[in-house]
Amino acid sequence: MRIDIVSVFPEYFHNLDLSLLGKAQEHGLLQVQAHDLRDWTHDIHHSVDDTPVGGGAGMVMKPEVWAECLDELLGMDDAAEATKAEQASSPVLILPNPSAPLFTQRDATELSHAEHLIFGCGRYEGYDARLPEYYRDQHIDVREYSIGDYVLNGGEVAVCVMLEAITRLLPGFMGNPNSIVEESYTGAQSLLEHRQYTKPALWRGHEAPPVLLSGDHAKVDRFRRDDALTRTSEIRPDLIEALNCAELDKADRKTLMSLGWEVSGTHPKPLADAHMKQRA
Repeated sequence: MRIDIVSVFPEYFHNLDLSLLGKAQEHGLLQVQAHDLRDWTHDIHHSVDDTPVGGGAGMVMKPEVWAECLDELLGMDDAAEATKAEQASSPVLILPNPSAPLFTQRDATELSHAEHLIFGCGRYEGYDARLPEYYRDQHIDVREYSIGDYVLNGGEVAVCVMLEAITRLLPGFMGNPNSIVEESYTGAQSLLEHRQYTKPALWRGHEAPPVLLSGDHAKVDRFRRDDALTRTSEIRPDLIEALNCAELDKADRKTLMSLGWEVSGTHPKPLADAHMKQRA
């Protein structure tokens, strides 16, 4: 996978040379290059921003600077190259934006199959809104994502977050591929992951669940599944409501019912809501 990142602080991405991301680059699994947006400016001050149209606080990143950069990275410098945008292997352009849809594990999984990703890091009040509109008009796959309900100083942190989520799903990236199978938000029936423990079994008066030491793999699997269902019910009930009841086994149903869920329909519903609907 080829990854290009555009930022006014390209040195921010030196951290990508560390840990598993660094090893993946050494082994040829990834090709990552960070570019300085100011390299595409033409004035003496290397300006990348200007005042907002209509007034207001802050500065907005100039579309003409971004366009010169992205045209080059997307291979759109001439008409012949522009036809590549319509090919299935054309790059995906990803722009972090706190006002955009939330980036999810499903998005990470989809993007892990791409051959070329281009990330653009906004700063100040962000990029001109015409930028993503223009490239969509050119048939580029443009994605705008938020990583949470908060605002950062720039898109660099968001890009690092998305990159980690995407690249760790590449075949050969993880030393043990089984380590990502039961993670939070993974799979069609996604849940929060069960809690993890290591040695010693007793630490500062706190004991690891005895069932994990039993050697009974079936009981261990059931304990972990029940723990995942319980944690998800407490922390992210919306994920429970998204489950397909037809794909739950008898033990899953029993656990969810004990947690206050009605599981006789298509999706689980809180028992209180189900009872209110029956009375209505």
